[in-house]
Amino acid sequence: MKPRKTIAKFAIVIALFAATLTGGYTYAHRDDVPTASSQTALAVSALPSEPSRKASATLPDFAEIAARQGAAVVNVSVSGTVKTGVSGLPGVPKLDPNDPFSQFFRRFQIPSPQEGVPTQGQGSGFIVSPDGVILTNAHVVADADEVVVKLTDRREFKAKVIGTDRPSDVAVLKIEANNLPTVKIGDSQRARVGEWVVAIGSPFGFESSVTAGIISAKSRSLPNEGYVPFLQTDVAINPGNSGGPLFDTSGEVIGINSQIYSRSGGYQGLSFAIPIEVAMKVERQLLDHGRVDRGRLGILIQEVNKELAESFGLEKPEGALVSSVEKGGPAEKAGIEPGDVILKFNGKAIASSAQLPPLVADLAPGSTAKLELWRKGRHKDVTMDVGAVQLAKDPASKATGSKHEKLGLAARPLTPDEVKDSDVTGGLLVESVADGPAARAGVQPGDIILSANGEKISNLQQLRAIVSGSRKHVALLIMRDDRRLFVPIPLG
Repeated sequence: MKPRKTIAKFAIVIALFAATLTGGYTYAHRDDVPTASSQTALAVSALPSEPSRKASATLPDFAEIAARQGAAVVNVSVSGTVKTGVSGLPGVPKLDPNDPFSQFFRRFQIPSPQEGVPTQGQGSGFIVSPDGVILTNAHVVADADEVVVKLTDRREFKAKVIGTDRPSDVAVLKIEANNLPTVKIGDSQRARVGEWVVAIGSPFGFESSVTAGIISAKSRSLPNEGYVPFLQTDVAINPGNSGGPLFDTSGEVIGINSQIYSRSGGYQGLSFAIPIEVAMKVERQLLDHGRVDRGRLGILIQEVNKELAESFGLEKPEGALVSSVEKGGPAEKAGIEPGDVILKFNGKAIASSAQLPPLVADLAPGSTAKLELWRKGRHKDVTMDVGAVQLAKDPASKATGSKHEKLGLAARPLTPDEVKDSDVTGGLLVESVADGPAARAGVQPGDIILSANGEKISNLQQLRAIVSGSRKHVALLIMRDDRRLFVPIPLG
């Protein structure tokens, strides 16, 4: 007991001493002289106030955001039929294409005749107009035969897909309803790294789920996603969240949750959202024209690292290095050359090559762009007319419409980048497969045709000649997912 009393007495002495010091500090800044008792009370009451103030200032009201904005977030259910061109080995289960293990088991599958397999999927979306205009991801509704939108009040509507834009992964839906709750569109440009954000969606079908996190980075460039400067967050995003809104602390939408980086198929701390400005521009073009027009320079670019910067005489690694120029394209007409480093585009500094594609794509074809280049140790200004990204044609109709296309597929030579990535020489990339011999044999878009009847293929004319000279069958050697396999195709 004595030691405790001693400690207690000592603590009281320390508290009184601290109060005296605090009172003296207060006195130095005030005209009146407080009493000893008032000094002690002031010191004791002031101690916990500072951390309490900081805590309340840094935590947003997630419940209020969910209550105000949740009604405008919808569940999107899709159903359709997909063609499968592979069959499994004995004992290997058939899985939904969205299953995380689907890619693993694909390595154990072999080509087989295509057949229609019913498929279902779920995603999220949000209402941007009271008359039923909804934004979601293009991959959520891709190849869907039927799209159903469910509201938080349990009403369900069949939705019409107004349009999809695969490069930005944005889709516009329309349901027949009025006076619907809508989200408030914000500005992702004002958002700062480290700020809180909130996602609402239907992960794994659990509707109206709310998750929160912070913005981890801005203007992220992902492989094969050059048109979108993604917002990176650590918000928990899982299958079913795709297409849902990302809110800032004011309850305004600043992005569409689009994809995650994962080795397991589930959330691992890296999620990416499409900036709302990108999505709204796509929405407007799809509603007005049914398509999205983007600007194009006609160049291939790469990052400028330290070694390249030193070799080109740059003070630091910056800009976008032009590695090749399309013959007859807008850049060549403007005098841009391989080896030029683009430092500024329409007055905006290019710190890394990933910044340039979204800026170019955002311009209307036919508009004028001003570029600041670094060429042979000197600055050079160039003004050029922006070209247009060519809309993807339907190769399948082209294939079936030509009497030479006995296989019922459309293919093209590989680009230099595709040759480098696939580590092959020659070959044809299958762009699409129509209902015909190739489809029934299991050939799929994305396959690379390496040879036909033992002869290496380098162009489409060569393939046509071999097929025309074959009677009953043609044996294609294809590469799929780093695997090579022969596919016999009957020509009868």
